[in-house]
Amino acid sequence: MPAALISRDDALARIAEVFRSRGYEGASLSALSAASGLGKGSLYHYFPGGKEQMAAEVLAHIDAWFEAAIYAPLHSAQDAPAAIAAMFGATERYFHGGGRVCLMGAFALDATRDRFAAALQSYFARWVAALAAALRRAGMQQAQSQAEAVVAGIQGALTLARALDDAALFRRRLHEMQQDLLAGLA
Repeated sequence: MPAALISRDDALARIAEVFRSRGYEGASLSALSAASGLGKGSLYHYFPGGKEQMAAEVLAHIDAWFEAAIYAPLHSAQDAPAAIAAMFGATERYFHGGGRVCLMGAFALDATRDRFAAALQSYFARWVAALAAALRRAGMQQAQSQAEAVVAGIQGALTLARALDDAALFRRRLHEMQQDLLAGLA
């Protein structure tokens, strides 16, 4: 596809996959240019702040998706158990059933964390807070602790599934966490 036909959003999605596969430090401008379909000049036109701006915008895009698909529904749904079940479904779809790396988690584990600390902290804290709010509305006493355990469990399942090259492990753990959490609300 010629660069003129590639939208900024399409380029951003392609750039995100480079960061997922290579990490921040390993994502060279050549790799970002090739993956995005944009020449280096066009890449700098869209992202004058270079690789750091690209990564920041990718993280902001991820955060916006989670706000719309996960956090807001957990905060606002009248039926908290249904919102929690929907969170697990959306999470499974977002992470392609365990086949997609959590870029927020990956960035949080290396030196990139310091560069994007505010975005990373916000992502995880808001997920925990939204889930805890839904759990409290559903009557759970230890909502904060449970929410932390679930978000940590999701991240751990992603890491383990990736390490063992077994995406089914991620899906299985998500379904088990969902069943356990919802059973605790009954």
